[in-house]
Amino acid sequence: MNLKHVLNAHFLLDDKDGGANANHRRAIEWASQQDCRVVILEDDALLVDGFTEKVTAWLDRFPDDLLSFYLGTGRPPQYQLEVATKLIDSDQCQTDYITMSRLIHGVCYSIPQHRIGDVLTRWDSAKPADYAFGDAYGGDVIYPCYSLVDHADSTTVERHPDNEQRTERRRAWRLA
Repeated sequence: MNLKHVLNAHFLLDDKDGGANANHRRAIEWASQQDCRVVILEDDALLVDGFTEKVTAWLDRFPDDLLSFYLGTGRPPQYQLEVATKLIDSDQCQTDYITMSRLIHGVCYSIPQHRIGDVLTRWDSAKPADYAFGDAYGGDVIYPCYSLVDHADSTTVERHPDNEQRTERRRAWRLA
């Protein structure tokens, strides 16, 4: 699926082998120049049916919050028990979202326009992109219990500092 054409979206290409951190920062810098809230998607995001309408509803509901539209299994492993527990709690309380203290996936997210400057100022280029962004944001992240995108679970192209291959499954816990 060509996200650029499906969504009529602006597209940033990594033509300099900058890696995820540099390219997420480029996307956020571009978002800072827009007069509306922007949703950032990685090119391996797989949209659910009605994606645009569903995203709009969440953005209208939480205009001042960081929203992540993907909650994935496998990576990062240290958060999976917390995610599972929060999803169970959400089911029991009949809520449709969970909050976490950190952005753990950069597949699809949206930052309130008024927070972008702070994020760019605090950005740490040594961290993985999702952690660099989430830590610079410095607040809770809202995750719908049913993700609005899945992740194409193919071989990662990112080079990791530990040189370890990532083999965990990368798919959404639940899809809308």
